[in-house]
Amino acid sequence: MTENSSQQTPAPLPSQELPTQYAPAEVEGKLYERWVERGYFEADAKSEKPPYTIVIPPPNVTGSLHLGHAFQHTLMDALTRRKRMQGFEALWLPGMDHAGIATQNKVEQQLAEEGKSRQDLGRAEFTERVWQWKEEYGGKILGQMRRLGDGVDWSRERFTMDEGLSRAVQTIFKKLYDDELIYRAERIINWCPRCLTAISDIEVDYQDDDGELVSLKYGEGEQTVVVATTRVETMLGDTAVAVHPDDARYAHLIGKRIKLPLTDRTVPVVADAHVDPEFGTGAVKVTPAHDPNDFAIGQRHGLESMTIMDERGVITVPGPFQGLDRFEARSTIVEALREQGRIVAEKRPYTHSVGHCSRCKTTVEPRLSLQWWVKVETLAKDAGDAVRDGRVKIHPKEMEKRYFDWVDNLNDWCISRQLWWGHRIPVWYGPQGEVVCLGPGEEAPTGEGWRQDEDVLDTWFSSGLWPFSTLGWPERTPDLEKFYPTDVLLTGHDIIFFWVARMMMFGLYAMDGVAPFHTIALTGLVRDENGKKMSKSFGNVVDPLDWMDAYGSDAVRFTVANGANPGADVPIGEDWVKASRNFANKIWNATRFALMNGANVEGELPSAERLSANDRWILSRLNAVVAEADTYYDDYQFGKLADTLYHFAWDEVFDWYVELSKTTFFAGGEPAQVSARVLGEVLDVMLRLLHPIVPFVTETLWTTLTGKESVVIADWPRDSGFRDRAAEQEIALVQQVVTEVRRFRSDQGLQPGQKVPAELDLSGTALAPHEAAIRQVLRLQPAGEGFHATASLPVAGAKVALDLSGTIDVEAERKRLTKDLGAAEKEKTQALGKLGNEAFLGKAPDHVVDKIRTRLAKAEADIERIEEQLRGLPAA
Repeated sequence: MTENSSQQTPAPLPSQELPTQYAPAEVEGKLYERWVERGYFEADAKSEKPPYTIVIPPPNVTGSLHLGHAFQHTLMDALTRRKRMQGFEALWLPGMDHAGIATQNKVEQQLAEEGKSRQDLGRAEFTERVWQWKEEYGGKILGQMRRLGDGVDWSRERFTMDEGLSRAVQTIFKKLYDDELIYRAERIINWCPRCLTAISDIEVDYQDDDGELVSLKYGEGEQTVVVATTRVETMLGDTAVAVHPDDARYAHLIGKRIKLPLTDRTVPVVADAHVDPEFGTGAVKVTPAHDPNDFAIGQRHGLESMTIMDERGVITVPGPFQGLDRFEARSTIVEALREQGRIVAEKRPYTHSVGHCSRCKTTVEPRLSLQWWVKVETLAKDAGDAVRDGRVKIHPKEMEKRYFDWVDNLNDWCISRQLWWGHRIPVWYGPQGEVVCLGPGEEAPTGEGWRQDEDVLDTWFSSGLWPFSTLGWPERTPDLEKFYPTDVLLTGHDIIFFWVARMMMFGLYAMDGVAPFHTIALTGLVRDENGKKMSKSFGNVVDPLDWMDAYGSDAVRFTVANGANPGADVPIGEDWVKASRNFANKIWNATRFALMNGANVEGELPSAERLSANDRWILSRLNAVVAEADTYYDDYQFGKLADTLYHFAWDEVFDWYVELSKTTFFAGGEPAQVSARVLGEVLDVMLRLLHPIVPFVTETLWTTLTGKESVVIADWPRDSGFRDRAAEQEIALVQQVVTEVRRFRSDQGLQPGQKVPAELDLSGTALAPHEAAIRQVLRLQPAGEGFHATASLPVAGAKVALDLSGTIDVEAERKRLTKDLGAAEKEKTQALGKLGNEAFLGKAPDHVVDKIRTRLAKAEADIERIEEQLRGLPAA
C-alpha cells in the first residue's frame, strides 16, 4: 500500500478534467475497483501503526443488501475510513454467516420444485447440494457491498463454515464441554413444526392472535375443578392439576386424584406456591411436556411428562384424535368435551400473545425435547460485569439497561438444531452408552455401534465467535495479536439478544477475560419517511440499489448518515435521497467554479496580514468545523456530523465565502491569488472531512484539486487552533445586511437577479471594505443621476437606500408594512401583559418565561425595523 507521505503533489489538474455534470454511474465502479486493486483497504498485521478494528456483522449467505445494511455499513465504513486517514492500521473485516435454517430452507424449496426432499438425497448429498447452492447463488450481498463503497479488507473475507471457523467452533465446544458448561438434557424448547427444529427464545416472534379461551371441568361429583386453556388439545398430556397450597377452596382435593376427561386416566391435584389463586379459578392444568411453566411444576412434584404430538404437530396419543393436526385436534376435542358436558365457558375470539417462528411464521409449539444447552450463569455474569466495570462501553448509555435486562436474566441457551446444514455437534455415542466429545484433529471412534450426534449447532453459536475466530483463533496468529480486541461493534439494538450478548460471553471466555470490543455502538432501525416499519405487507420496502442507480451511492450514504442518531430509529424517504444527490451536485459544481477561478493547494497558506476578513473568517470556521467533526465522530453522532458538514459546505463555503469572493476573483491581482489559495485549502479540508461519508464524489474532486493519488490515504484534517473572532463578527454583519436586504427584495416581489440602484451608507461600521461584495451579492447598482430613494433599510448600523421606482406599488407596500406593524405591536402588547402578570410569572416554568421575553425582544426589533421602512417610503 502506498503510504500517504509518498503521495506526489504534481500541479493540479485543469478544471476541464471535471465534466460539467457529475455522473455517479460513470465513476463509482471504476473508483472502487481501483481502491481494491491498490490495496488501500488491506491491513498489515506487521505494521507499527496503532490498530483499529471493526468486524462486520456477517450478513446471511442468502441475503441481499437492504436499507438496514446500507445504513450500518455506511457508518462502519465512515469510522474505518477516518481512522485509516488518521494513521491507524485500520481493518474492517468482511464475511458471511451460513444461516442454517434460512439456507436449508432455500435448498429444500429448490428440491421440492424437483419433486424431491432432503431425505431422498441423504445427509451427505444434501450438504453437498447446499454448498453448491452457496457457490452459485450465495454471497450476492458481497457484490452489493462493493457497490455501496464498503472499504473492507477482501483478502480476509470469512465464512462461518470455512475451515478455520469450523476449527474454532469445534475447539470452543470441546472447551465448554470439558468445563461442564455444555450439557445435554430434556427441557421445554420452542419447536417449529415447519422447519422441524428447535429455535431459541429470541427466534420467536410474538404477536396477538385471535383464539379461544375454553373453561373445562375436570373430575366427577364433588371432586371437580374448572381449568381454562387456549390450547385444549394439550389436555391429552395433562398429568396433574395445580392449586395454591393456601387456597381453601381446594384444600379437600390436594393429594387426591381426579378424572381426566376423554381419557381413562386420573391425575393428582398438587399444591404449588407458583399458582396465583387470584387468577381465573385458581386451578391450572399441568402439561409438563408442552409448557415451560408446567414443566417446572412437574419437576418440583415428580410428575410424568407425556409428549402428545410428533415433530410436525400431529397428535400421537392412541385414540380418536390420533393422526389429527394440532389445530384440527383442538376443535375436535372441544366438540367431544361439549358432548360430555365438560365445557363450562367459551370466550371467542380471545386475543392473546402467540409465538411464531421468526423464519417461516409458523405457530411455535412448546415441546419437551432432548437438546444440547450452554450453561450461561457464569458466562452471562461476566458479560454483564464487563459493561458494569467500564471495560466495555455501550453507546448510547441509556441502552445499558436493555443489555442488563437481558444478560442478568438469561436462561440456559439451547444450541442444538435439528438441521443438516451447519456445524455438526462433535459428540459421538457408543454402543454401551459411551459419550465422547472431540476437538479438532482428534480421531472419531471407530467400530460397530458408534454414531455422531445428528444435530447441528445454532447459527448464533458460530457467529458468537466472530470477533476472534475470524482473526485466526484458536491459534495465536499475528492478526489475533494485532487486531483483537476490536474497537467498536456497530449494530442494531434489535440484535443485542441474538448476537451481542453471545459475542460478549464467548469472547470473555475464550480470550482470557478480554472483551471482544471496547465499545458497543447501537443504532436504531430504518423506517420509511413516516416513521413506519418497512414491511412487504405495508408495501413500503425499498431496494437501496434502485436509489443507487437513480441518485448514486454517495446520495444513499449521505442520507442514512444524516438520519443517524445513536440508538434512534432512522426514517428515510426518496425525497431525502434526492436532496443528498443535490448536495453532491452542489459540491461538484462549486468545486468546478473554484478550479476555474484558480483554487489551488500550492505552497503554504499566505500569512494572516495578507488575508482579507472574508479569508480569515472562512479559515476560522473551517478549523472550528474540523474540531466539531472530530467530536461527533468520537461520540458516534453521525446525524450531527453530516448536518454540520452539509451546512458548512453549502451555506458557509458555497453560499457565503464563494459568493463574497467573486468580486475579488473578478478583479484579479494578488488578493485574488490569496483567496484562490484559501479556497483551495478550504476545499481540500472540506473534501477530506466529507470523504468517509461520501467517498466517490470526494475522491474525484480531491484528486483533481490536489493532483495527489487518493483521498483514501490522505491525512485526516487537524484543527490548527486558528480562530479569528473579529473576522467572524465582521462577516456576521455582512451576512446580516445581505439577509435583510434579500428579505426586503423578496417581499417586494423582485427577482433574485434583478438589478436595483442603491446608495450604501456604511460609515462608522466594519462593512466599508465589503461594499463591492455586498453590491455583487445583492445585485445593487451604483446610484446614478436621477436616483430617488423609495425605500431605506437600517441594518447593522448601516443604511441601504433603494430606488424601486417603477418596480413596486408604494401604496400597496405602505399597507403591507402597516399591517405588519400592527401585528408586531399586538405581539408586543401580549408579551408585556404576561410579563407584567405576577401570578403568571409565579407559576410559569423558567423556559416559558424566557420564551416570552424572546418574543418581546423580537417584536420590539420588528417594530423599529418596520417603522424605519415606513419612513423610508416616498410621500404619497
